[in-house]
Amino acid sequence: MEQKKLDRINALTALSRERELTAEEKAEREALRKEYIAEWRESTIAVLENTRIVTPDGKKHPLPKHKNVTKQ
Repeated sequence: MEQKKLDRINALTALSRERELTAEEKAEREALRKEYIAEWRESTIAVLENTRIVTPDGKKHPLPKHKNVTKQ
């Protein structure tokens, strides 16, 4: 996610602490948050899929798949 979008999320959050956000601002913040979470989730799943456990005898095994983890 672009730094500009992250800064906008933070600005809207700071603004919400000062006053009530307008409907447009709330919708914008929600859309940006959803985009951020989707990218974070995708990145985290990619890291976990490429993580290997090394046993004491030197063998490498992938992490077991978790049934609740899905790509979106």
